[in-house]
Amino acid sequence: MASQRSYTIAVLPGDGIGLEVMPPALRCLEAAAARFGFQLEFRSYPWASCTYYLEHGKMLPDDWKVHLQACDAIYFGAVGDPATVPDHVSLWGSILTFRREFDQYINLRPCRLIPGVTSPLANREGKPIDFVTVRENTEGEYSSIGGKIFEGTDRETVIQNTVFTRTGVDRVVRYAFELARRRPAKKLTSATKSNGISITMPYWDERVAEIGKEYPEVTVEKYHIDILCAHFVQRPHTFDVVVGSKLFGDILSDLGPACTGTIGIAPSANLNPSANRADRGKEWFPSLFEPVHGSAPDIAGKGIANPIGMIWAGQMMLDYLGEKDAAEAVMRAIESVLATAKDAQMQGGADLLTPDMRGKGTTEGLGSAIEKEIRG
Repeated sequence: MASQRSYTIAVLPGDGIGLEVMPPALRCLEAAAARFGFQLEFRSYPWASCTYYLEHGKMLPDDWKVHLQACDAIYFGAVGDPATVPDHVSLWGSILTFRREFDQYINLRPCRLIPGVTSPLANREGKPIDFVTVRENTEGEYSSIGGKIFEGTDRETVIQNTVFTRTGVDRVVRYAFELARRRPAKKLTSATKSNGISITMPYWDERVAEIGKEYPEVTVEKYHIDILCAHFVQRPHTFDVVVGSKLFGDILSDLGPACTGTIGIAPSANLNPSANRADRGKEWFPSLFEPVHGSAPDIAGKGIANPIGMIWAGQMMLDYLGEKDAAEAVMRAIESVLATAKDAQMQGGADLLTPDMRGKGTTEGLGSAIEKEIRG
C-alpha cells in the first residue's frame, strides 16, 4: 500500500486581518486534503506578530529557526501594527528575516483578472489580464547596509546602499526566463531605471541581456519603472512575465492586482527553488506563502477582510508541495464562487463579496463558500 502523503505546515497568523483570514484559509486547505487524499499537520505559532513583540521585546523566539525548519512550508498571514510597533521593526524582525535566513530569493506574485471581480480600468474591451511578477527577494534596494552620522545636527547624513550581486541577479532573472519559456506567450518584461540609476540598473540590464541569449524562444522587452507603471494601467493585458529588483518588483506587484480590482485577492510566494528537503547533505530552507494585502489595521476586527489572498496563497503552497490536482481544485473554487457571487449580487441575492469588491459580504461568508465549493 502506498504511504499516505503528509505535510507539516507552520502557521503564523501574525497581526491585524492576518488573524481573521487564516482560519477560513486553513479550512479550505483541509477541504482540499480530504478530497485529494493527503494529510496536513498545522503547527501554529504566535510569534512574528506585534502582540508577541509587546510581550517579549522581540518578534521571534531564539529557537524560531528550528521550529520552522521542521516544517515543509510556512503559511504566513500578515505583520504590522504601526500604532504599537514601528513597521521597520516588525518587518525586519519577521518576514524579512525569514526571506534572508532561508534564502527565499524568489518572490512570485500572480496577477489575474478573475470573472466576478470588476477592474477599475475603463475601456478594457474584455481583454484578459494574466501575468506574473518575479521579484528579487533577498538583496537589492532593501539592504541593511548604511547608517546615520551627525544625528540631530544640520550635518545629519543618512546613507542606505543598494546591493546587486551577480549571483542574486542571475538567479532571479534565470528563474523568470524559465517561467516565461513554460508559458504560452513566452514573453519577458524587465523593469529597469538605467537612465537615472547609473550603476546598478545598467548592470541589471546587462545580466538580463546576457542570460536572454540562453532563451532565444522568449521575447524580451525592458521598460523604465515609471513608464512601466503607466503601461500596467494602460494595457495590462500585454504582459506575461515581469521581472524586477526588490523595490521595482514590490511596486509592480501591488499595482498589478489593483488593476484587476482589488489587492485583497492577491497571493505571494517567497521561494527557495534550490532547496530540497530530501537532500540530507544540505540545510533545509522552507518556502513561505502569504497574501499581498498586509495587516490592514483600518479594517482589522470588522470581519470584512477578503480571505481570497490567503486562500490563493494556500493554493500556491499546494502546488509547491506537489499536490497539483488539489491546487487546481482550489483555484477553480475561487473562480467559481467569485463568478456566481457577482451574478447573485447583481440579481439582488445573497452578497458574498467583501467591501473591497464592492460588496457587503464577510470574511467568514466568502471563505465558507469557497470551502464548500472545494469539498464538492
